[in-house]
Amino acid sequence: MRITLSSVFVDDQAKALKFYTEMLGFVLKVDMPAGGARWLTVVSPDDPNGTQLLLEPNGHPAATAYQKAIFADGIPATSFASSDIQAEYERMSARGVVFRQKPTQMGPVTVATFEDTCGNLIQMHQL
Repeated sequence: MRITLSSVFVDDQAKALKFYTEMLGFVLKVDMPAGGARWLTVVSPDDPNGTQLLLEPNGHPAATAYQKAIFADGIPATSFASSDIQAEYERMSARGVVFRQKPTQMGPVTVATFEDTCGNLIQMHQL
């Protein structure tokens, strides 16, 4: 068994796609109709056949409540690995990404947290 797909709830799929591709640098993997929404995934350009991130609409009341609650409590919805977190921080900051926490060493890991403009806090980590 292996993980091939993970998801984050987003309040607007088009806005999420723009942020995750243009600001973060992921690439579109799948975009197809799914009921009233889209099955919309992105992947790392370094691993186009790797784990996909589903940009899932938060239309269900429980999804909306969950997303708002963890955002308000400062809890990241997910975490992305980086081999050079300082360079990613600088690149993303230059593109206008809003960071809640600059790269901070916490024992053996360095973490940074940013807003994805779609209702989530996202953490980056470097081991």
